Amino acid sequence: MFPITPAVIAAAVLAALVGPAQGETRVERGRYLTESIVACGNCHTPQGPDGPLPGMALAGGLKIEDKPFTAYASNITPDKATGIGRWTDAQIIAAIREGRRPDGSIIGPPMPIGLYRDLSDSDVRAIVAYLRTVKPVRNQVQKSAYRMPLPPSYGPPVGKVPDVPRADKVAYGRYLAGPAGHCVECHSPPGPNGAPDLANKLGAGGFSFYGPWGTSVSTNITPAGIGRLSDAELKKVITTGVRPDGSRLKPPMGVSYYARMRSEDLDAVVAYLRSLPVR
Repeated sequence: MFPITPAVIAAAVLAALVGPAQGETRVERGRYLTESIVACGNCHTPQGPDGPLPGMALAGGLKIEDKPFTAYASNITPDKATGIGRWTDAQIIAAIREGRRPDGSIIGPPMPIGLYRDLSDSDVRAIVAYLRTVKPVRNQVQKSAYRMPLPPSYGPPVGKVPDVPRADKVAYGRYLAGPAGHCVECHSPPGPNGAPDLANKLGAGGFSFYGPWGTSVSTNITPAGIGRLSDAELKKVITTGVRPDGSRLKPPMGVSYYARMRSEDLDAVVAYLRSLPVR
């Protein structure tokens, strides 16, 4: 019989705490993040009247209009002429976490660089590894126009960023809803400079989004806004876009991506939202 030693018990406990994501390859982790909570395609895949354009996944071109800018999401497929195919891994990571392209130019909003700076080293490398595997699409995207000054940088170079322990459900939920999924950015009202006020009104809702659907306003995701929803109801809203009263959420809520989230990740996000100060 296999001996039950303290080391065996510790390994079993760790496996139970970490969950089924353990053992996945770097590309598998990157695919999961990109196609679920990070939802890169929600901005970087061009849309038609019936949804994402076939054969154009992550090829860029989606127009995002706001008062201070007219932004066009970039092509992040491995196409060497119009995408990121000639960029090194380090250059792609710098673009994601530091908002700096290889030519030194700064990436503007709505790319949530301030939050992406805290993407863990392993997760950002996994996303890059996955992007290398997607179909290259030649699609030249026009430059974004900013009617506001862009910062010279978003801060000093990002150093090492460790993984957040998944056993700490609230901390991991904070990571998923913040640096990974940037839920808190969309769901925080604008501050004096027009950017989401993450310092004082985190999760309080009230940010407006303009698009073909008209105008949508983000909801309050602190306990003041979601306190009456059960965990099951809240998860259904996140993954289906349907509220308990039957009404539906409008874009840019990435429901089709969040529907792919693992149950343990949804649990972590809900636990974190429950922990937010009432706004």
